[in-house]
Amino acid sequence: MMKDQKLTSGFPSLKFFNGPLQYVNLLAFLLFFAFGLTAGVFLSLQFKNVTFNLLVNDGQISLSSSPSRPSPPPPVTTALPPPPGKVMKHKGLADLLEPPDIMHDMNDEELLWKASMTPKIQEFPFKRVPKVAFMFLTRGPVSLAPLWEKFFKGHKGLYSIYVHPNPSYNGSEPEGSVFHGRRIPSKEVQWGNVNMIEAERRLLANALLDVSNQRFVLVSEACIPLFNFSIVYNYLMNSTLSHVEVYDQAGPVGRGRYSRQMQPLIKIEDWRKGSQWFEMDRDLALEVISDKTYFPAFQHYCKGSCYADEHYLPTFVNMKFGKKTSKRTLTHADWSKGGPHPMSFYRDRVTAELLEKMRSGSNCVHNGSKNDTCHLFARKFPPQSLDRLVRFAPKLMHFNQ
Repeated sequence: MMKDQKLTSGFPSLKFFNGPLQYVNLLAFLLFFAFGLTAGVFLSLQFKNVTFNLLVNDGQISLSSSPSRPSPPPPVTTALPPPPGKVMKHKGLADLLEPPDIMHDMNDEELLWKASMTPKIQEFPFKRVPKVAFMFLTRGPVSLAPLWEKFFKGHKGLYSIYVHPNPSYNGSEPEGSVFHGRRIPSKEVQWGNVNMIEAERRLLANALLDVSNQRFVLVSEACIPLFNFSIVYNYLMNSTLSHVEVYDQAGPVGRGRYSRQMQPLIKIEDWRKGSQWFEMDRDLALEVISDKTYFPAFQHYCKGSCYADEHYLPTFVNMKFGKKTSKRTLTHADWSKGGPHPMSFYRDRVTAELLEKMRSGSNCVHNGSKNDTCHLFARKFPPQSLDRLVRFAPKLMHFNQ
């Protein structure tokens, strides 16, 4: 019995609700509970940002903790500062419209695709001075360059120059010349071959990259101007039509060159002939470089004695844009002796009388009215004629006006 009393007295907490101090004990219990609850909430908040790692080293298990890393802040979108010594330049519309360097790395396919782009909105949102693009298709240098220098002098900003020589030509024009740095990436060209049309399209495409070019003239190293720049510029800018020679010629040098493999796309009654040396506006130039229907037919079937340079443009323009051309060329040539090439005017044949006859010795229709100014350029003048041309032409044509 004594044993039971001792056992019972060892656990007084089991009957604290039955003693006289039961209310005191209850209050103490509640305070103890509240204290424990508060401590638990506090510790749980502290451990929320702590990561526990279970480590096993040499068979011993230990528990380590480390504060968790906060989430990274969102990325800042501010622009990086420019490198030291480099000034950041904001590009405007003028920068975006700046034509690329004339010696670019585009192949023909890329060049034609880029040049074929044209805005749907016709009005320009900036002040633009229209220019004439002079495209020189040459074997080597522009042999009559000193004469052309006098022609262009004083008219910077009204013209652009593009030169397509044979790729084997390694010469260059001196700095200060209007021809310096105006050579475009070129490919080999053979007379009468379809690759001559490819060269013409290449020249047109390069010139179209400059949105200010509005008229496009194809000339050779043997061509000369017959009037001063102001007359030529105003004549072209005021022309309502392009100038691609188009005529139908029977016989072996006309319809006789037609290949029946071109039909039904091109029929013999569509076949036309004309001078290679053209002048056209921007709209027609865009159509020529974008042609993926008729030009491939010439590439495949106009070979040998077909002479694509005399038939592609006249046929294509006559079939699709006959009402947009005067059907005459602006480049004079003398075919009176016959044969595959026009007459060459060597040094002893160059006179003031000859040049005056070329300037006004024929009749034509310009902008709907009869006119005796039918040719703005002439050929064929070899390099030996340069000294006499420089002597007569500036006075007769009133250069620098």
